[in-house]
Amino acid sequence: ARTRRKILISTQVCFDTGGLDIKPAAAMLTMKKDMGGAAHVLGLAAMVMDAQLPVRLRVLVPAVENAISGDAFRPGDVLVARNGKTTEIGNTDAEGRLVLADALVEACSEAPDLLVDCATLTGAGRVALGTDVPCLFANDEGVAVADVLVAESAKEQDQVWRLPLWQGYREEINGKVADLKNIGNGPYGGAITAALYLAEFVEPAAEGGAAPPWLHLDMMAFNTGSKPGRPEGGEAMGMRALFRLLEARFGK
Repeated sequence: ARTRRKILISTQVCFDTGGLDIKPAAAMLTMKKDMGGAAHVLGLAAMVMDAQLPVRLRVLVPAVENAISGDAFRPGDVLVARNGKTTEIGNTDAEGRLVLADALVEACSEAPDLLVDCATLTGAGRVALGTDVPCLFANDEGVAVADVLVAESAKEQDQVWRLPLWQGYREEINGKVADLKNIGNGPYGGAITAALYLAEFVEPAAEGGAAPPWLHLDMMAFNTGSKPGRPEGGEAMGMRALFRLLEARFGK
């Protein structure tokens, strides 16, 4: 029987200053947490290997720094992604989706049975659900898997919550001089427009095929204060739920 393949990917912005659209000093104090998505997929991969789940696992960690330098990218630049799509830069502090997009294209080239990404992608996700609950998005092919993940997260007390990948906001990321823009037109729905941007890079491996089931988790990955058993600092969010999903889906 064919061993089923799944791919875990993450952004790892080792430190995020915001780039030329620089963050306020106070907002930079916790930006070492921007590697939280990578920490999650590496931790989840370790759990999968320890449990010896019968899957072919590939982990992609596109690691970058977002800093100011002589060759830093600028607002108004047009960048070309791995699949040839172009993106107009509206804000250099929306950098994580740019590197994640290329990783998604690479992941899809292998036609995985399941594609999962974890990222500390947006502040808008925290406005929507707070700091403790990751936002979950899924493409049409991944909706059924997302429903299972939400159910498993409730059982594990490791809650994730699904938000809509609503196409009504798709026009928000239309570029004027490129295919896409890396931020929406206004201050609303930022977690959704970021997920819609990523969805542009989840593609069939071959002409006429189907895109892989894709789950996108937008998380805080950080405790802003201490609670019993949960000290201030980096925190696994949704990791146990994801493992239970993989165990149920691929463990037999």
